[in-house]
Amino acid sequence: MNSPHLSHRRRRVLYVIACGSPLARNVGRLVDLAQQDSWDVCVVTTPDGAKFVDRASLARQTGHPVRTHYKNPGDPDVLPPADAMLVCPATVNTVNKWAAGIADTLALGLLIEAQGLAVPIAAVPYTNSAMAAHPAFRASLDRLREWGVRMVFGDHVVPLHPPGTGERHVDAFPWEVGLAALRGTPRPAAPVG
Repeated sequence: MNSPHLSHRRRRVLYVIACGSPLARNVGRLVDLAQQDSWDVCVVTTPDGAKFVDRASLARQTGHPVRTHYKNPGDPDVLPPADAMLVCPATVNTVNKWAAGIADTLALGLLIEAQGLAVPIAAVPYTNSAMAAHPAFRASLDRLREWGVRMVFGDHVVPLHPPGTGERHVDAFPWEVGLAALRGTPRPAAPVG
C-alpha cells in the first residue's frame, strides 16, 4: 500500500543521452537498470547516436518518445523536465563540444542548460585509446569535472581499447557505473497545492 505522501510525489526523471557509438545499441540495458532504480527514463540521442538505437523499442520501454532534434517553435515539450542526466555512452565529439559550450544538437543544448539549472549530470565516455589521448579531450574531461559533472572515466571503469575494436568490448560494458555516480541525487519535491 502506498503512503499518501508518496503518492503525490512524482518519480525522478532521468534523461539518458546516448551518443554515436556502437555501445548505444545496448542503451536499453541502461534504461532497465535505471527503471529498477525507480527512475522515469527519457532517452535523448545525438544525431549520430540515433543511427545506433531502436527508437520504437526504447519508446515502448520508457513510455516516452526518443528525442534527437530540437522541437519546432510552438510545439509542446513531450518529455517531463529532468531531475538528472546521464550521458552514456559519451563520445569524444560530444565531450569536447559540451566543454566548449557548443549547443548545435538537442543533446548538447539540454546538457548546457542543465548545468545552468544545477541539474545533476554524470557522463561515461566510451572511446578508444588513440582518441582518448588527444589533449583537447583530456582538457574537456577536466573542465567538465571542475564544473560539477560526475565524469566516470578511466581504466578502472572501462579499459581503453585500440582503434577499430570498440564493438568487441560492448558486452563487457559496466552500465551501472553511470547510475552509481548519480545515486544520492535529491528526489523532486511533492507538488504544492
